[in-house]
Amino acid sequence: MILVDNYFLAILCCVICCACWGSWANTQKMVAAKQWSFELFYWDLTVGLFLTALLGAVTLGSMGSEGRTFFQDLAVMDWSSIQYAFLGGVVWNFGNIFLTAAIAVAGMSVGFPIGGGLAWIGGIVFNYLLISLAGQTYQGNQFLLWSGVLVIIIAILICGKAYGKLSSGKASTPKKGILLAIMAGIAIMFFYGLVVKSLDPQYVAGGTGTLTPYTGVFFFAVGILVSTPIFNTFAMKHPVEGRVVTMKDYFAGDAKTHLTGMLGGFIWMGGMVISFMGAGAANPAISYALSNAAPVVAMIWGVFVWKEFKDAPKGTDKLIVAMFALFIIGLISITLSN
Repeated sequence: MILVDNYFLAILCCVICCACWGSWANTQKMVAAKQWSFELFYWDLTVGLFLTALLGAVTLGSMGSEGRTFFQDLAVMDWSSIQYAFLGGVVWNFGNIFLTAAIAVAGMSVGFPIGGGLAWIGGIVFNYLLISLAGQTYQGNQFLLWSGVLVIIIAILICGKAYGKLSSGKASTPKKGILLAIMAGIAIMFFYGLVVKSLDPQYVAGGTGTLTPYTGVFFFAVGILVSTPIFNTFAMKHPVEGRVVTMKDYFAGDAKTHLTGMLGGFIWMGGMVISFMGAGAANPAISYALSNAAPVVAMIWGVFVWKEFKDAPKGTDKLIVAMFALFIIGLISITLSN
């Protein structure tokens, strides 16, 4: 398999992952313009997620000379490790259903700053604890790591405040959307650590299993594939907004709509695969911290592409500038902490 052993290349992998995780929701926004509900979108997203993980396993996970190939790993895998990766997929899927619902109800202004931000910070702490519980110690500069985390927390809060100012002149933000985003963040914060636990410690610090990174990501995707019919069927029968939709509505969609949803899955899972290529060199806590700057990436899309702040009240632009500046400072601090 192919892995990244150089620290700075591993950081680059994390940055690419960050861009992917902050960009996939654009595909949801694209199909929403066609009155395509998030529940229908989610079926295609799931297909894209699984196919991308499989593609990564049979290509990058089966090439090169480092470690076991994907198929060799399947021959010697143990069920305990698979269960952690599978559970990580189920947990992430549970949270992501809430995140897509929050975006549908209250927009990215609630979904990403609250849901993504909560998952981001909680995940850093969770992954750090996993390293400690595994009897290992974080070898980097803890002051720089936690200072960077604190700065990014402030950046996320400013991000949320900026979006709040944007919505102040409109209808009030629905409490339902905020609750959905909080539920998303609480669930998503645990998935990365669960997948890490499924991995062989020779590849990733904090790992306690036997899987290679690509095999771990594959079974993570299997967890998503298996749980989506359960979670999404429930969501279809109990919509958070709009009418009840059925599979008949799904099959009535055109090819472009379905492919757009699959593209969203390709973007997100592509980031996941790239992130795990360098997780061993970057350290899981740092890898997760940098990869999950998705709320800020989503704001970049909103400001410069979707023009979401076009009608924002005076003073909002200063908050946006401050948020970006703090984000850069936080990223530098976290990067230098290893």
